Amino acid sequence: LTSLVSTSPLPQPQYIFSNPSLDVQTTYCIPTVHESAIQARRILHLETIGTLSTIFPSASSPSITEDRPADVSGAPIGLMDYFGDCEPNTGNPTILAISIGTSFKNVAAGSNITLSLRWHPPFSHFKPPRHISAASLPRFSLVGHLEELNQAEVESQGVTQCFVKYHPDAAAWLPGNRIHESKWVRLVVEEVYWIGGFGDRAYIGWIPLEEWKGVTKDEVEKCRLPGETKKGWNSWWSIFGSESEENSAWEL
Repeated sequence: LTSLVSTSPLPQPQYIFSNPSLDVQTTYCIPTVHESAIQARRILHLETIGTLSTIFPSASSPSITEDRPADVSGAPIGLMDYFGDCEPNTGNPTILAISIGTSFKNVAAGSNITLSLRWHPPFSHFKPPRHISAASLPRFSLVGHLEELNQAEVESQGVTQCFVKYHPDAAAWLPGNRIHESKWVRLVVEEVYWIGGFGDRAYIGWIPLEEWKGVTKDEVEKCRLPGETKKGWNSWWSIFGSESEENSAWEL
C-alpha cells in the first residue's frame, strides 16, 4: 500500500469539501453546488443509457406473474435502460417504459425508483493520460417517481422524435408496437445525489432540487465535461500532470 501511494500520479490533496479563501492562490478550485448541477444536467443531456434501480416486491404481491425466487423479495436490482433529455425545461428524463420489464413491474408493485448516470468521455476522439481513473469521473443518481405522459404532452413536446433521435433502435418498441406494451413516462426528479470525482477537487453530496431545476439551457450548452473538448472542463486533466496555460483552472 505504501509503495502504491508513493508512486501515485495524483498530486497531494488540496481543499476538502470547500474552496480556499479568495486571497489564497491555487490552480485547484472545487466546483460549487450550482456548477455541479450544471455538470449533471450536461451529462443528462449527452448520455443516453443509465441504470434504473428498483426493489423487488414481496412474494405475496398479487402483481407477481413470473416464477421469481422468494428470497429476492425486498432486494434491490439495477438494470440498464434507455432515457432521453426530452424535457430540458424541467430536468426530468424521459423513459420508454416496457410494461414487461422488471424495473417497471417493480414500480407497478409499489417500488420506488432511481436513475443512475455517469459520464463517459469520448475517448475515441480524445487520448486520455496513462493514469486515468474512472473514480475521478462524475456520476450521480436521480431519485424520484414515474409519471405517465398523456398524448397531448407527447405530441406538443415532440417526445417520440426526441427519443428516437437518442435511440434509433427504440423505434421498434414505441407505443402501439406489435412486440411489447409500452408507454411514455417521465422520471419526476425529487432528489439528486452527486459525486463529481475525487473529494479534494470535486463536490460530493446532495444537489438541492431548486438548483437542478434552475440550470438554464445556455449554461448546459456552455459547460464542457472532462475530456469533452480542448477547452473548459478539460482543465480537469491537469490533476494527472498535464498542466498548461490552456487548462490551468476550472471553467464553465
